[in-house]
Amino acid sequence: MAATACLVFSVPAFAATDEECNTMWKQADANNDGTLNGAEATRYAAWMRVNGKGAPADSMIGKSVFMDNCKSGVFTAAAVDEGAPLEGANSFTEGQAQDRALAAGYTDVSMLTKDDKGIWRGTATIDGKASKVAVDYKGNVVSN
Repeated sequence: MAATACLVFSVPAFAATDEECNTMWKQADANNDGTLNGAEATRYAAWMRVNGKGAPADSMIGKSVFMDNCKSGVFTAAAVDEGAPLEGANSFTEGQAQDRALAAGYTDVSMLTKDDKGIWRGTATIDGKASKVAVDYKGNVVSN
């Protein structure tokens, strides 16, 4: 399905360039008001939490905070492990699994439950379509 298109965001693959970060900012700041808030900020705030950066308490991300995190690789994705989701002891909380799905571009993530194989499974929306989502113990996020 969309598993090959999904990415895991638990470990930055590389730091982005100024140009890449500026392009990403322009795409993220849809209303062009100089601040990410509400739906604009959801994915990036989740990425920050996943990478231990802590998202702003008011869920508003200014351009300088965005650029600093972008340049340090916080918003850069690593490839999903082949065969994901992988079985194993999963220590993520439901909130941590949800953040990984949000960072991977899913919205409306809900009904997450951990199955007997250690995989968080739930429902979500990706690219405007309803989907099932799975988050494994390594942080791989895939549609299933």
